[in-house]
Amino acid sequence: MDELSALQAIEQAADASFCDVGMPEIATGDVLPLNELNRCQKAGLAWVVVDQADAPVAYLAAIHVDGNLHIEQVSVHPGSARRGIGRLLIDHLAEHARSTGVPALTLTTFTETPWNAPYYARLGFQHLAENELTPGLRHIREREAARGLDRWPRTSMRRAV
Repeated sequence: MDELSALQAIEQAADASFCDVGMPEIATGDVLPLNELNRCQKAGLAWVVVDQADAPVAYLAAIHVDGNLHIEQVSVHPGSARRGIGRLLIDHLAEHARSTGVPALTLTTFTETPWNAPYYARLGFQHLAENELTPGLRHIREREAARGLDRWPRTSMRRAV
């Protein structure tokens, strides 16, 4: 579990950027819990990128939702940002999905921060209208709303693989 704690530290460092856009509650909020990271890892749906010293600098954790792979979290440490690492992780997940017969990737994200919805749109994700949400995505959005994340505009997105 210690290695999973390192992933939480990456997420905390990456989330600090939310302070710069008036969302300090996200910067100081909860990170993906260890039990969820462990579940993703055991399911073979967690990937880590390390630096030359073999220290983790980024990770992606996913789960199966309604026949698709849903990105629970993708975080890149600010010291390694803007090098294509997030894209690499998402493309790796897309290849994993393709090779296992999964038709699409999904995620939920903030719409107005440049490293969220606009970034994912550049990676081929498309916004889903409310009537396009699967039951599992609806449930995820309800959990997010209960945590107060809907205080800022959010969206669900999908990328066919």
